Amino acid sequence: MTSVMDRPTRRSAHGQAVASAIPEIVGRLRAVLGRDVLAVLVGRTPRAVTRWAAGDAEPPAREEDLLRDAFQIAQVLSEVEPDEVVRAWFMGMNPQLDDESPVEALREGRGRDAMAAARAFVNAG
Repeated sequence: MTSVMDRPTRRSAHGQAVASAIPEIVGRLRAVLGRDVLAVLVGRTPRAVTRWAAGDAEPPAREEDLLRDAFQIAQVLSEVEPDEVVRAWFMGMNPQLDDESPVEALREGRGRDAMAAARAFVNAG
């Protein structure tokens, strides 16, 4: 099964998060997390997420940062896990985050903590 988040190039997750256009980032995250979960993550309506994916609008700077952080984390996770596990990881309670979900941690501006939790998950194998 090929993951939606498979890397199209040999670029690192960070390189992809920096170099990818917002419609591509939103499209990939929406495919893995779902539109509604992605809307919760960025604190916007599902309609706004759809408009960003289509390129009809651009997210404000804070939401763009959240999208790029979530995309980078999803890329790290998708290197070793299928999309279903990546989605569950983002939504579930995480012991590395004091039992908050990564979605909540990202919304609170704790991207570094969420990335550390993702790396711990990947390294635990």
